[in-house]
Amino acid sequence: MTPTTAGSCLCGTVKFQISGDYESFFLCHCKRCRKGTGSAYAANLFSSTATVNWVSGHESIQTYRVPETRHEKSFCIKCGSALPSVQLEGALVVVPAGSIDSAIDIRPSAHICFASRAEWDARLESIPKVDGLPG
Repeated sequence: MTPTTAGSCLCGTVKFQISGDYESFFLCHCKRCRKGTGSAYAANLFSSTATVNWVSGHESIQTYRVPETRHEKSFCIKCGSALPSVQLEGALVVVPAGSIDSAIDIRPSAHICFASRAEWDARLESIPKVDGLPG
């Protein structure tokens, strides 16, 4: 049986299902991924065999590609949430881990472009951990 992963954007306009297995789960620290997420890294799942079924909101998806590169990001035009994209002429499905609503059984494979990480993204183990919002 082919595994299926369900996901959506923050506002719920875009809903999708991914059918197939993921080969890798990378945490990318490159400057483009940091800019695109506004965070320390982008957490993306990759598959060369999976397919995307857009359940709703396909008309609300926009894709931005950095000129003269392979770097692209799909997102909901209403809430800005990162969404799956089909890249390399259909040969690769890239799924932002945070867009997935169902459980996934793959753990991150590697931190990539680690030498490009933000200078503040080091020795974070000692920072206090708070469940919920700080008070």
